[in-house]
Amino acid sequence: MAAADHEFDVLVAEAEAAPIVGWDFSWLDGRATEERPPWGYSRMVAARLAGVDALLDVQTGGGEMLASVGALPALTVATEPWPPNLPVAATRLAPLGAHVVAAGGLDLPFRADTFDLVVCRHPTATPWPGIARVLRPGGTVLSQQIGGGNVAELAEALVGPSRSPFTRSPARERAGAEAVGLEVVDVREAALRCVFDDIAAVVYFLRLVVWIVPDFSVDRYRPQLRALHERIRAEGPFVATSHRFLIEAHKPPRTQAAER
Repeated sequence: MAAADHEFDVLVAEAEAAPIVGWDFSWLDGRATEERPPWGYSRMVAARLAGVDALLDVQTGGGEMLASVGALPALTVATEPWPPNLPVAATRLAPLGAHVVAAGGLDLPFRADTFDLVVCRHPTATPWPGIARVLRPGGTVLSQQIGGGNVAELAEALVGPSRSPFTRSPARERAGAEAVGLEVVDVREAALRCVFDDIAAVVYFLRLVVWIVPDFSVDRYRPQLRALHERIRAEGPFVATSHRFLIEAHKPPRTQAAER
């Protein structure tokens, strides 16, 4: 038991000391795996850039997704509401010609009808009113989102069965888009396998993805973490289910009657 306790303490201390920078999961390489959605969001974004003159990435995190899609349009802007992410995103995106702007809330600090394409990956809340306003007529918004039941098994292992405050769903987001006049043209869902090989992966993940257990700290949940560590040692990796969905919508083009 002493050896198991020492192993637990070492793993937890390692995960607590690991830096959290932007929206970067690379520390989990070799410790956790997550199945990717079948549609390939970054590839979908890259495929839509041809003919786009102005691109907006809403809630860019550390700019990881935007930096992965290849050459960017002449006007590319990314917003981010969380202050620690701003310098990370700026450092990553400025060399690619993108501007990073501090912005949150339901509106966006840009002129109406500015962007041909708006992308939004894993937002904390989708600013549909702002997106609809800044999209040009005929423009597209493409968003990949995290469902409300995301890795619920992990939350339950720490806090027991509960209703997640993270209530986003495809139906709710479709309604939000349609309420501001956007035409939803595609909705897809996926349930994906998420595997944690050790307790260090669990601790780091919960530090980074703060809405899974909103009051998480190692001290507060040490008994539950220790029990989960023992479970992993006895039964093998802890498996949870990631929920992702994709929503694509268009802003209707202006009619001649509307332009008169």
